[in-house]
Amino acid sequence: MALAELNLARTTVHAPVDGYVTNLLLRPGDYAEVGASKMAVVDAHSYWVYGYFEETRLRHVAVGDRAQVTLLGHAQALSGRVESIARAITDRDNPVAADLTANVNPVFNWVRLASRIPVRIRLDAVPEGIHLAAGMTCTVVIEPSHS
Repeated sequence: MALAELNLARTTVHAPVDGYVTNLLLRPGDYAEVGASKMAVVDAHSYWVYGYFEETRLRHVAVGDRAQVTLLGHAQALSGRVESIARAITDRDNPVAADLTANVNPVFNWVRLASRIPVRIRLDAVPEGIHLAAGMTCTVVIEPSHS
């Protein structure tokens, strides 16, 4: 009886944040196992986007700069601020092997484009009626606070 009550108490899930449940992978009769993901929760108060900027333009971007974000298919721009600039990206042409040595591709396209560096923009607010979903496309314009 005590085990049944304990198991019943464990059937309630409490989220650590306000948000939205997405990708719920449960059906009646399923068993939840320790460490097995059954849903994702998107924090309703953590809106941000990544802008991918050419490395040649990063000198014009600083943490704290204002940003305008326009979602694909929306006319209204959202406002935000640069929260961080990534410090590393993967070099797809020079992956590291399992023994931590460089795995150099013998065939390389010698036309090199500037790398795109992720710049994280924290959104100030999301206006009523705009539905955000991870993976959406947007245009990001930074308003530099310096030259």
